[in-house]
Amino acid sequence: MGKATLAGGPARLATATLAGGCFWCTEAIFKHLKGVITVDPGYSGGNPPAGGKNPTYGQICSGTTGHAEAILIKFDPKIISYEKLLEVFFKLHDSTTLNRQGNNVGTEYRSAIFYHTEEQKKIAEEQKAKTQGSVTQIVPFTNFYPAENYHKNYYDQNRQLPYCQLVIDPKIQKLSKLFPKSLRESEG
Repeated sequence: MGKATLAGGPARLATATLAGGCFWCTEAIFKHLKGVITVDPGYSGGNPPAGGKNPTYGQICSGTTGHAEAILIKFDPKIISYEKLLEVFFKLHDSTTLNRQGNNVGTEYRSAIFYHTEEQKKIAEEQKAKTQGSVTQIVPFTNFYPAENYHKNYYDQNRQLPYCQLVIDPKIQKLSKLFPKSLRESEG
């Protein structure tokens, strides 16, 4: 993904932090959208780790840290709005089941929006209200810890694996069907 620029120089980027189950899935989905500059998998919404170290995948999966698998998105709001990001978010994961996405079960797989501004909070509440029965948490952003390197670009590097073919591919196909005009040029 290249650096976005506007006629007067670099674009003013905004940040969104979302948890919608497995971050391998959410990273793969949001990387396909026009205006999304970077998508980083990691952990958000939990207790600060002891000793100042980043929490590990093993600690997160134990359910004891309170973190969710999340993605940190840098995007150009002149190309894609926060509202559109949340529309994609709500359409491409099950926000109505508490602490579960498919076979992934636990608080680390919860649906959550970690808002960075009051405007994001307002938009998140409006989008959630449109989704019947959503249990998505809308909470202030407090922290984000990058995931271990082997989680980054997982889908792109492992498309031949059954998880990618059976779980992520159908989500990418659904994205293409529901949001064709929001896809990057080479994909639309």
